Amino acid sequence: MSDVSEVSDTSDTSDTLRALAWVILVGLLDAATAVAQETSSSPSVVAIRLGDSERIDVDGRLDEAIWQRASPATNFAQLDPQNGAPATERTEVRVAFNRDRLYLGVECFDSEPARLLGNQMVRDGPLASDDRFMWALDPQFDQRSGYFFEINPSGAMGDGLLVPSGGGGGGGAAASTGGLGFGVTQNRAWDGIWLARVDRHERGWTAEIEIPFRTLTFDPEAAAWGANFQRTVRRKNEESLWTGYGRNQGLYNLTSAGRIVGIADASQGVGLDVKPYVIGTHTATPGSGRPSIVKGTYGGDLLYNVTPLLKSNLTINTDFAQTEVDDRQVNLTRFPLFFPEKRDFFLDGSGSFDFSREPSSDFTAFFSRRVGLDANGRPQKIDYGAKLTGQAGRFDLGVLQVRTAPQAQAPGEDFTVMRSRRRLLRQSYVGVIYTRRSARDAVRPVRETMGADFELATSRFRGSQNLWFSGFFAKTPSGDRGGNALYGLRINYPNDLWNVRMSYRVVQKNADPAIGFIERADYRRWNPVVRFGPRPRNHRFIRQVSMETWAEWLTDTSNALLGRAFRITLAEVALHSGDTASITVNPTYERLERNFVIGGVTLPVGNTYQYTRYTTNVSTANRRVLSANATVQTGTFYSGHRRDVTASVNVRPRPGVLATLTAQANRVDLPDTRFTTRILRALVNTQFGPFVSLANNVQYDSVSGVLGWQVRFRWILTPGNDIYFVSLNNWLDAAEGYRVLDRSTAAKIVLTRRF
Repeated sequence: MSDVSEVSDTSDTSDTLRALAWVILVGLLDAATAVAQETSSSPSVVAIRLGDSERIDVDGRLDEAIWQRASPATNFAQLDPQNGAPATERTEVRVAFNRDRLYLGVECFDSEPARLLGNQMVRDGPLASDDRFMWALDPQFDQRSGYFFEINPSGAMGDGLLVPSGGGGGGGAAASTGGLGFGVTQNRAWDGIWLARVDRHERGWTAEIEIPFRTLTFDPEAAAWGANFQRTVRRKNEESLWTGYGRNQGLYNLTSAGRIVGIADASQGVGLDVKPYVIGTHTATPGSGRPSIVKGTYGGDLLYNVTPLLKSNLTINTDFAQTEVDDRQVNLTRFPLFFPEKRDFFLDGSGSFDFSREPSSDFTAFFSRRVGLDANGRPQKIDYGAKLTGQAGRFDLGVLQVRTAPQAQAPGEDFTVMRSRRRLLRQSYVGVIYTRRSARDAVRPVRETMGADFELATSRFRGSQNLWFSGFFAKTPSGDRGGNALYGLRINYPNDLWNVRMSYRVVQKNADPAIGFIERADYRRWNPVVRFGPRPRNHRFIRQVSMETWAEWLTDTSNALLGRAFRITLAEVALHSGDTASITVNPTYERLERNFVIGGVTLPVGNTYQYTRYTTNVSTANRRVLSANATVQTGTFYSGHRRDVTASVNVRPRPGVLATLTAQANRVDLPDTRFTTRILRALVNTQFGPFVSLANNVQYDSVSGVLGWQVRFRWILTPGNDIYFVSLNNWLDAAEGYRVLDRSTAAKIVLTRRF
């Protein structure tokens, strides 16, 4: 029986691969025809060079003569709500430059300036609830990567890197910028050095923006830069773009961007940034009998542009005291939780190391949180780190070397990552990756991962549709043990009306990425998803109604069924007001391949369970002074029942103040156990202006019984020069009341000098 099953599986897979290959071939030929027809039809704006005696005072008022001489990019069209219609509020963008800096002069006309929304002020805070102006720059004009910037009428500044995503759209891109952002994701942790000022007046609001050329990676010989601009009028929930306003396009879709022409003789200087820091810390553990520890240290980063497109970074005695704490999570699954990276050194240029990663985050060959953090997320001292990221010819390169210091139970280790992608056609690539993890105690074996991946992609399938096909293969050799490979294929058709994808993945029993992340091993997985999202025409209230069927079939690598699950979204309704609601049904079958301990009770290996869960979510528009989000999930759960309730309330009493209160309760009833877990979180952010902020993060979870409070103060003296003060206190919920576990404070000063 087993032999017949394996032959059938192989035959079906071969047929599927032949069908997918045919679809991709037809799609690429179709896209090539579309590109040939497209030629230079994208709009352009001319950058005007300042005269030798001219200067721009960045104050938000467009009163310099250069702005009168520059012709604007205008004629924005709506992405939402009336796709393709002219924007209801006019926007004009002018571009100027001198040898060292790029300038934007932005005029956002508004017929009701008193109703402008600009609640957020903090650097890199979420601006989705505000009026805003966003822009994407593709200085290399490769239509694959670039930079994202945004500002609001209160002068809040945000930025990020646009990096190849290994597949496109939907979800976050659609939510934040409109459109699908095909093939590109945003790395918000990047902090570029630039300056913006705004001015509100009776015509609306204006902005002046200064971006030093040293902040950007670009080809000085390029004939044009890729660029696009987007305007949000939040009270109307209107998104409009200069170009690329199609439902399947959007700001992140760099292939639909326009052009900035005329930039010439721009200088990146020597290309050297020196970023020293000094830090003082105080750590106390009351009741432990150990004295408080007070110490000071220093370190820094050295960044150098080896070429205009290739940047190196050396960090010494690295410290991440200013990093935000992780959000608490309670794990009621059989698998490890995935926490996102938040440390600057690893986030900057992280797109150069991405390897065939799906949005599900259940596998990645390189997961930077394996470096400098132990299994419990506690920091481990980093002696040094060296990184090289960028482009060399047709290759995208990423090289990383980090050494951690021995401490406590963790040995000192050396980490190596090498990643290369060869760009093909317009949006495709083939690539390889190598990772190595070596402990210096000579006891633990060296662990390595080697892999290759590819992606064939186009955003011009049948004219304007997105289509991509990708795959990967990786090996994690471990002595003489076989069965250590991972491989998979994916096809995705991520478009506005129909969003369809299929993935197939195999993770063998002994697969264990050295510096990666896998949710589980020893499985085969089929995962088809079909989403249909029609938009009622001229409906008074409804903007879009979506329905989705997500399915998953899991077997072990011997083809024995492990589980199947369906997630059926009966309806997800988005209103013009910004409010949303959805109803989902999730029937599941599982066979336990190992014991599962939950609530002190063991569900034994081999048991099978069928259960169904129902989820309802309601969310109100964040632009309101008071907004909320509530999710209720209930139904059967293994051999019993489970009810989860999560509710968040956002309060914006005035610009610069945002309080978010979140409560989550999970009630589990099984035949031999009954328990409830809770998470409580309060975030209170006070912003005294675009450059001074104070954030309070209070969290409690009933599993650990720990109450934590982080206070984080940031003062941006000038872009690139920061003062941080961070305090972290933890208390244990004990029988006698809350007992102090530990306290720590840190003050850090970071300076940047550019040459």
